Amino acid sequence: MHLSTTFRALGSRNYRLYFWGQALSLIGTWMQTVALGWLVYRLTDSAFLLGVVGFSSQIPTLFLAPLTGVAADRFPRRAILVTTQTLFMVQALLLAAIVLLHVETIPIIILLSLFHGTVMAFDAPARHAFVVEIVATRDDLSNGIALNSALFHASRLIGPAAAGILIMLWGEGICFLINGLSYIATIAALAAIRLAPAAIERNGEPILAQFAAGLRYVRDSLPIKSVLLLVAFICFVGMPYTTLLPIIARDVLHGDSSTFGYLMSGAGIGALAGALYLASRPNNAALLGNLVWAPGLFGAGAVAISFSRSFPVSFLILAIAAFGMMTVMATSNTILQNVVSEKMRGRVMSLYTISFFGSVPFGNLLAGSLAAHLGAPATIFIAGALCIVAAAVFKMNYPKIERELAVTGVAK
Repeated sequence: MHLSTTFRALGSRNYRLYFWGQALSLIGTWMQTVALGWLVYRLTDSAFLLGVVGFSSQIPTLFLAPLTGVAADRFPRRAILVTTQTLFMVQALLLAAIVLLHVETIPIIILLSLFHGTVMAFDAPARHAFVVEIVATRDDLSNGIALNSALFHASRLIGPAAAGILIMLWGEGICFLINGLSYIATIAALAAIRLAPAAIERNGEPILAQFAAGLRYVRDSLPIKSVLLLVAFICFVGMPYTTLLPIIARDVLHGDSSTFGYLMSGAGIGALAGALYLASRPNNAALLGNLVWAPGLFGAGAVAISFSRSFPVSFLILAIAAFGMMTVMATSNTILQNVVSEKMRGRVMSLYTISFFGSVPFGNLLAGSLAAHLGAPATIFIAGALCIVAAAVFKMNYPKIERELAVTGVAK
């Protein structure tokens, strides 16, 4: 692995500011993720309500996608991100307030989760599309995407473990407070970025008509359509395993909040390794092949974790599974960003966001319901087996997809 290749996107001043501005904020984000899951399970002892809270934080993405994708194509993406980061700060500070004042209830948590999900619906497509504006050259785009993923999961090594310790010492409220304050770094970095005036699409078509044009564009592209469907399915059946980890930590491994935090950090190690693997690639050749083996690797890891009753074994398996999941997500993002036309970028990335965040809430509800009846290990086993099947189906269609992607330089 050559450092000059792995971190080449950091040569762009704007990207470098954005990258380091996110660093502190993402640690806070992971602290909040762990604290929220632990808070809900502490208050309710309910796998189903864990699923409900996960559902409420992500379902707005599905319904707001026609608006958010068009917004990312029609309005300055930096302005959108400054607004969303400010609103994320408000949400985290409100969570901190209700917990520190001991007035937390599940209805309030669900409402704040819905608020977070609404903001995320606007943030995600703009954030994905914004990377194109802040890397110096198009050749660094895939590296910038991979480094974003690496940073996200590097923070996952610190945030969950820190949250587990802080929860034991002072409770969940301090985690929400730290996360709220951490958004200052991202907002400051966004303000410092220097951008040339962007060509913003300003046609008179209604928003729904523009979104429909994006749907037709995806429908007519086999590679884009196939990648989005794979991501949607993997996220629907596989991603909810994180929602069930508090149950694995407490009831299967007989641990506490620190056990949960360490498990999340183990997954972070694997995801970070996956992101660095992608960042170290000198070009995009044969990138599509990752989508054949990576979903299967994640699925095999999920099956294995369902049988584990040992913390060290579970930690290792989660790292392997997360490597597979990270490779699926970052590879998909890179392929889409390289083949999509600029005028459709925001809309396609909103559909990518739907595939990710829009499918996960239904997966959370289903996983929570299944876990309540079958148990968390059995539910995770089923999810892993279905991901292995998805990998096999994608492999069947691989030759056709590869032929179309070959002309873009993403697959050769």
